[in-house]
Amino acid sequence: MGDEVARQLGGRTRDIHLNSELSRFFQERSWPQTSKIIRAWMIWVIVLDVLTLCLNAFLLPAEIVVSMLLPAAILPPAAVTVAIFFRERRVVRLQATVLLVGVFFILLSVALVGIATGGEFYERHLTIMLFVAVTAIVIFPIPLRWAMVIGAYAVGLYLVFQLGNPDIQPGSAVAGTLFFASGIGATLVARRTATIFAHKTFLLELRDRSRLADLFDANARLELLARTDPLTGVANRRSMMERLKKCWKAAENSGGAAILMCDIDDFKCLNDSLGHAEGDRSLVKVAGIIQSSLRDDHDQVARYGGEEFLVLLPGADKHAAFAVAETIRKRVEAASLPNPLSRVMPVVTVSIGVAMTIQCGRISAERLQSQADHALYFAKSQGRNRVVANAETEWPATSPIG
Repeated sequence: MGDEVARQLGGRTRDIHLNSELSRFFQERSWPQTSKIIRAWMIWVIVLDVLTLCLNAFLLPAEIVVSMLLPAAILPPAAVTVAIFFRERRVVRLQATVLLVGVFFILLSVALVGIATGGEFYERHLTIMLFVAVTAIVIFPIPLRWAMVIGAYAVGLYLVFQLGNPDIQPGSAVAGTLFFASGIGATLVARRTATIFAHKTFLLELRDRSRLADLFDANARLELLARTDPLTGVANRRSMMERLKKCWKAAENSGGAAILMCDIDDFKCLNDSLGHAEGDRSLVKVAGIIQSSLRDDHDQVARYGGEEFLVLLPGADKHAAFAVAETIRKRVEAASLPNPLSRVMPVVTVSIGVAMTIQCGRISAERLQSQADHALYFAKSQGRNRVVANAETEWPATSPIG
């Protein structure tokens, strides 16, 4: 659809022509307005018909008024039917049929009032009929072919009834019809121009919405890039700091949290022996292992430094935090990623420091992170490839090495 919109807007305005898909979409978008306008027009036609009859009842002789009643009675049911029908959206062809048939009977009713009354009212009501048709063509936001049918109704009825007018010659009837037909034609041209501009406005709106959606997508991608570590695909340090602040604010008076600081053991040895490409591959693998070891979507992992990862476990107690940390440690070791010069074993291992609080309001996120850092330092000093809890947390200090 986007290519078609661009193609239409790239050409001349007068050449704009919506294809079936765009036309259907345009009708769906414009339906509420179209429905209101048509229903309002029908109601006002009924009101004016009734007011005209009432006024004539005071100004004209009774026999003339009586002759007007029967043909005038055709208009209200036709207009009411259309107004009721257009309260709900229906099949387009059915809409066109009901509207065009309803307008035909409205025009016929106005014309027949003059025919039945005769005299000066004969041509006057035919002219009024043309005026009613012109207002419908101008006001109704309908397809041009519908408006052309209404115009044809009006001109056809005018010609037929004028040829039967005893007060004028057939030549005058034809001449008058041609005159009014030119006016109807000019109105249809104006209707076509208004339709084209409505279509162009619609296309411009679609283009602007598409561009706005593209802009939102681009901004979302930029935001994601700004919050994501490009190598491992997990959150970066900035994103994790924002997450910590939000978590602490949400759980300040009710919930606890745990922080894990995970560091790859002897990572420099890995880079020196196997190269930075292998080191990057190990970082990606370890990040994936940590991500897969989290409990649910609430847990978060971020690459905090070169080979260091921070894990946030909202609502975790000491047993859950320790279990997640041990799962990470064991899975990394079991992955058997090579690190031949490591002082622990010839595969990649991680040391993990754990800190936990039962209520976030008792301690700041920065303080808890600092405790996890101290625990990580202690894990390193105790031989690496182990999980160590911060001393301020009431649980066993270390876990056994796998």
